[in-house]
Amino acid sequence: MTSSDALPTGAFSMRSPFGRRAVGLSIAAAVGGFLFGFDSSVINGAVDSISTDFSLNTFITGFVVAIALLGCAVGAIIAGNLSDRWGRLRVMFLGAIMFFVSSIGSALAFAAWDLAIWRVIGGLGIGIASVVAPAYISEIAPRQIRGSLASLQQLAITLGIFAALLSNAVLATVAGGANDVLWWGLEAWRWMFLVGVVPSAVYGILSFTVPESPRFLLTKGRTQEARAIFAQLVPSVDLDKTVKDLQTTIDTDKKNAGVSLRGPVLGFQGIVWVGIILSVFQQFVGINVIFYYSTSLWASVGFGQTNSFAISVFTSVLNVLVTLIAIWLVDRVGRKPILLTGSIIMAVSLATMAIAFSFATGSGQDVHLSGAWGPIALVAANLFVVGFGASWGPLVWVLLGEIFPSRIRGKALGVAAGAQWIANFLITVSFPTMSSWSLPLTYAMYAAFAVLSFIYVLLRVPETKGMELEQTETLFIQKPKAPVAS
Repeated sequence: MTSSDALPTGAFSMRSPFGRRAVGLSIAAAVGGFLFGFDSSVINGAVDSISTDFSLNTFITGFVVAIALLGCAVGAIIAGNLSDRWGRLRVMFLGAIMFFVSSIGSALAFAAWDLAIWRVIGGLGIGIASVVAPAYISEIAPRQIRGSLASLQQLAITLGIFAALLSNAVLATVAGGANDVLWWGLEAWRWMFLVGVVPSAVYGILSFTVPESPRFLLTKGRTQEARAIFAQLVPSVDLDKTVKDLQTTIDTDKKNAGVSLRGPVLGFQGIVWVGIILSVFQQFVGINVIFYYSTSLWASVGFGQTNSFAISVFTSVLNVLVTLIAIWLVDRVGRKPILLTGSIIMAVSLATMAIAFSFATGSGQDVHLSGAWGPIALVAANLFVVGFGASWGPLVWVLLGEIFPSRIRGKALGVAAGAQWIANFLITVSFPTMSSWSLPLTYAMYAAFAVLSFIYVLLRVPETKGMELEQTETLFIQKPKAPVAS
């Protein structure tokens, strides 16, 4: 029996003093997710203006939009080692600085190549934040509310998406258009990037105000500091046992200090592949197409620029609301049922979009949906966001924070997040070209991945609701439904 098992579940509810402190720390860490979401969608309102100003073809446009994701992949891969060496907070600050610099550089870009460089720098910062936030949250969260707290990462992402799309719409409306001059001789699309300095500054400041991860402190022998932090998160009667149990785990991990991620399955341990596959499916359903290109897409099928911005903002609000639903359900219903339901909703809505666009006329930027097909595609796109936002969006981050053994958690989380960013890059960079070739086939491909995600979760992903981190690690290392070797 663990220390937390000896307590009533209510002792760790979000309304208890311990729960409120854990929520506060988790919100601060999740600001990194806000930067992730903001960066994902700030390009949405600027992409057409960038393409026009710099005279870019569809491939180069897609590359400039997606290049930040390569930086994200690199940042995610190195973040695990950096956070294990320097601590979570220093790495958070590094990510904030990179995004701050990127926001200014992107706003002042004079050509596609230098805009790409600034976006890569910002991507490095976002990739770092995408790994540090779920790791930090999982290390300070009580098990009874760990799923809800880990879901705050995705909630912050959706809020970042909303903030970016809203600020884009406001700036474009005030200027008269995204390509029109707003203030100080800068076009509105440049101000869209410049707004990013605000959340990056907030994130940097928060990195100096929250306590370091107690797990990290114990690995560095700073036991008293770790005890002081745990004293704010667990009842005093369980403080000694909590610290002792964690120290035992850390000592065991040190004996395996030379352990690597290498394994017999295509070079990685099986548990690492679980994280990679979940991350890839999360992106291969095409969610970021909605948030990178939705304004351009709705404009191309007959909605005016003002209405296209408004639709994108509405979609982002819907994304926030359904993420709140996921946070409420994840520790009540469990991870697996929600993921399966989300896969079904996504598959149906994406298939509907594929059918709707099969009746489109024109091609490339001149696609038009006549009659009822425009509204049908719009409803299907928002239903897709509902399915993703209430399931695969937040729950993949929950699972990535809890499935890896502590001895490889930093490295494995970095690899899984890196795979997520690479998958995001492939979808994002390919969409302009694929959509100009065949939108129905593009959305049908995304629907097929949604079906495959259902099959994978059904067969390979066990339920982890209410388990200690050590229990979830063992469950995923073993094959689901397989007998345990004696």
